[in-house]
Amino acid sequence: MGLGAPEIILILAAVLLLFGGKKIPEMMKGLGKGMKDFKDAQNGHVTEPAPAPVVTEVKE
Repeated sequence: MGLGAPEIILILAAVLLLFGGKKIPEMMKGLGKGMKDFKDAQNGHVTEPAPAPVVTEVKE
């Protein structure tokens, strides 16, 4: 028993409603970067993570 077209469409619609159209590309970019880092780590190509950005503006 697998997922058919109606189920996949329903799942995609639910994800779109939950996260919105602007957040989904950011999530996919993060997912792709995570998969690339995972594969690189499996192959022994570990790179140092980029330093965290420095925040200079404080909102009150």
